[in-house]
Amino acid sequence: MKALEIREMSREQILQELEALERRVFDLRTQAETEELHVPSELRKARRSIARMRTILKQREMAGGAAAGAAGKEKSTV
Repeated sequence: MKALEIREMSREQILQELEALERRVFDLRTQAETEELHVPSELRKARRSIARMRTILKQREMAGGAAAGAAGKEKSTV
């Protein structure tokens, strides 16, 4: 999944997709251990999608916190 697609999703949608991908990674690891994994690149793609989602969630969290912090500072100096 591309970063642009993830950015268009709501936080709840990202969390649901993240949970599904984490389950998918578990299944792929199990397949890899039992030598049933036919396309090894799937595991790498899933892990990278998880990383993208977590990065975007963290960026949103930091942006929201920075905005709230700036608003709080303005009120305290006035």
